[in-house]
Amino acid sequence: MAFESVYIVLHPFVRMPGELAWQATRTYPDDQQILAHGQKCRWAEAARGANIRNCAALSQALLTAIGSVEECLRDPAGANALGHYLQFAPIWMPTEGRFEPLLRQDFLSAFAKAGCNGLLHVPEFPGEESVRDLSLAALATHEEKFPERGTLLAPDASFLFTVDWDSFFTLFYGPRDFVQTVVRERDLEGFFAEKETEHFWFNWKMGCATCTVSPEGWSAG
Repeated sequence: MAFESVYIVLHPFVRMPGELAWQATRTYPDDQQILAHGQKCRWAEAARGANIRNCAALSQALLTAIGSVEECLRDPAGANALGHYLQFAPIWMPTEGRFEPLLRQDFLSAFAKAGCNGLLHVPEFPGEESVRDLSLAALATHEEKFPERGTLLAPDASFLFTVDWDSFFTLFYGPRDFVQTVVRERDLEGFFAEKETEHFWFNWKMGCATCTVSPEGWSAG
């Protein structure tokens, strides 16, 4: 299966009321709390708050914090600065390795815009679980549990969203015009991948510098 483009949707940081902040609970909010009380916090804002130079460096700090990159790619100073900022702000790290609760309605809106009444959920391990046909209406009203991981595929296979372990982003594959329209309408923070984009796109040493240049409104400065 080939697609014209892929947009890297950054999982937003999660802004919560003070009573659900780290200083008050020391416990990451559950999905119900996030959906009821959470608000999106852009990476650019978090980078400014943590005094991290840009969103690529912020990605490196996040991956360092969860121990998902080799030592040569880690940024302990950045991870410490980010941790200090999040301790004193009512903001939590994004979720990693699963579909971010605050992005669920954005993803469902893409299927609705394409005229779909449902979507196909391809599990992370298809050999262990079956592909399921899910109703958009049931997902929107929480009658059907939203999948945590895997791939959300349009019935005609024209576009999809997919996420994997140790990633603070979801990949949005599809026709460039359609993807760009959804991104603009839903204000999804991120960037279009280029041919040279690597999974660890934050690392300019891999030749990915052009992939970490921000779209309009991206700068942490």
